[in-house]
Amino acid sequence: MNQIVEELKKVKVFYIATVEGDQPRVRPFGTIAEFEGNAYICCGNFKEVYKQLSANPRLELFGMYDDGASWLRVAAKAVEDDRIEVQEAVLSDPTGPKQLYRAGDGRFVTYKLTEVKAIQYSFFAAPVEIEP
Repeated sequence: MNQIVEELKKVKVFYIATVEGDQPRVRPFGTIAEFEGNAYICCGNFKEVYKQLSANPRLELFGMYDDGASWLRVAAKAVEDDRIEVQEAVLSDPTGPKQLYRAGDGRFVTYKLTEVKAIQYSFFAAPVEIEP
């Protein structure tokens, strides 16, 4: 399994940071899935996060582990992947928003994370880079 997907599933809820003009925007996310060895996130094309990623696909994800002393930061570029099989894979993942969207519904957007750099931090240990 893609190690970054595995780590984001461990933190359960993670936060995505995007940019709108010169204003940072942060919101919680919970869906992270793997397809063809890559990490995928998703959203609706009617949401502000979609508009922000369309204008600037650079993002950061942040999640805190249950121990309260370690966290994960992921910097990446979100590349839209509109293949139906990707949408189906994301929706079939336990974290997928299958109650909100359907594959091919014209509202559901999936993004492959590329140019990924993930680092696990801790108050008690040196940072560790996580490979996909």
